[in-house]
Amino acid sequence: MSTIRRRFPVLLVAIATMILGLGVVPATAAPGLTATFTKVSDWGTGFEGKVTVQNASSSALNGWTIEFDLPAGYSVTTSWDAQRTSSGQHHTFRNPTWAPTLAAGASTTFGFNGSPGNFAGIQNCRFNGDSCDGDGNPDPGAPGTPGSPHVTGSTSSSISLAWNASSGTVTGYRVYEGSTVRATVTGTGATIGSLGTCTTHSYTVAAYNGVGESARSAAVTGTTTGCTQPAGGRGAPYLYLGWGNPPAPQTVMSATGVRWFTMAFVLSGGGCTPAWDSTRPLQGGVDAQTIASIRSAGGDIVPSFGGWSGNKLGPNCSTPQALAGAYQQVIDAYNLKAIDIDIENSDEFENEVVQERIVNALKIVEQNNPGIQTIVTFGTTTSGPNYFGNRLIERAAALQANIDVFTIMPFDFGGSNMYNDTVNASEGLKNKLKATFGWSDAQAYQHMGISGMNGLSDQQELTSVATWTQIRDWAKARGLARLAFWSVNRDRGCPGGGVVSNCSGIAQPDWEFSRITAGF
Repeated sequence: MSTIRRRFPVLLVAIATMILGLGVVPATAAPGLTATFTKVSDWGTGFEGKVTVQNASSSALNGWTIEFDLPAGYSVTTSWDAQRTSSGQHHTFRNPTWAPTLAAGASTTFGFNGSPGNFAGIQNCRFNGDSCDGDGNPDPGAPGTPGSPHVTGSTSSSISLAWNASSGTVTGYRVYEGSTVRATVTGTGATIGSLGTCTTHSYTVAAYNGVGESARSAAVTGTTTGCTQPAGGRGAPYLYLGWGNPPAPQTVMSATGVRWFTMAFVLSGGGCTPAWDSTRPLQGGVDAQTIASIRSAGGDIVPSFGGWSGNKLGPNCSTPQALAGAYQQVIDAYNLKAIDIDIENSDEFENEVVQERIVNALKIVEQNNPGIQTIVTFGTTTSGPNYFGNRLIERAAALQANIDVFTIMPFDFGGSNMYNDTVNASEGLKNKLKATFGWSDAQAYQHMGISGMNGLSDQQELTSVATWTQIRDWAKARGLARLAFWSVNRDRGCPGGGVVSNCSGIAQPDWEFSRITAGF
């Protein structure tokens, strides 16, 4: 036994000597071994990444292993030119079987696709157990996520931010607006300048070091000063030219003081082409004439895309880019300051593929139209958003779509006290926005809207003139961004008339709900 024990180490030394004599080093990291990640492309819902494995040492490398983590919520869907194993967010890539050796001074690459898009980079990269930067030193790991970003001040052209420092080794911080870096700093605060007057911007913050970048912080939203009127008209009841004996808007404006209208509905005029009610053109028809008359009286409009019935653009436009292009046609046709996406039926709201398409399209609209206000309007329960409403909010945050206003429709749930039900539903929305975006109460309220139904709802729920006044006062006191109702066409009295298209079903002065809304 003692002879065997003495001979075995000698044999190992001999083998090692042979290996080194052949110029091949064992598969451990050393100075000169680097792995570099490059994002090849990003299409919003996914991305393609490439890793370049470089052996800048003087000896051949007998096998290599690259390990890294993806940020929470990201996954690898396919890969090539390497052997891959994955466990949660941790992914390991090894040299392909057909290429066991990487010669001195040589490099190779492997690639992978992942989801979702807007990918910032890999984290905690290791090359054969050591740092991917090739210095041969222990890897400190990527820093932790910055905490509690908040607005510290604003001017007519700038927004100042601060946040809590990240854990770990930190080289600096990057402030993102969407996928664009707006500032790179070494401290825990930044001022983003050269912004437009009265424009709203949403930012996230990531820490970085030589290893990689942290996950991004919760989003924080700020608005530059100098506003003279809310971008989308805070009080903007729905006006529908498709039925219900639509009134002349100038008559309503003169009688009530309301200045903005949410005009319904832009639908598919065939495929991914927008048209009013699927039949009326954007230009040259009654809708364009109505918009011109509203503007000539000192008002403006927010077009509403979708609604409950009809052929929607969301399912007909096959990609977010195509849908954003349809929205853009309407924006350009009327030089709009805001758009409303009324996403309520199962073909859009409860279709997760279409819902995702809409959120991504709105992100593109925000990027291509600085200062525009994007609004989504959807149904609710008496305690706040349902599963699909919560999902809509969560995906808007994850995709950094920068949607400005989340408007709920607190009716048609069989309520008996419409003021209490509206307040409870709104508080549920506020709590969801706070939890998802990290906002304060005040910030959440500033991103909320209420769209009610005046008089009798489809389910005979009663919102009286007095109740609507209570709802308006509650929303106004909390600084909500939007107040609307369905609809101006119905803002006429007809006691006992039931739910009809041209009156509210209750006794009321004509245009009384519009007058109350104008005071918002």
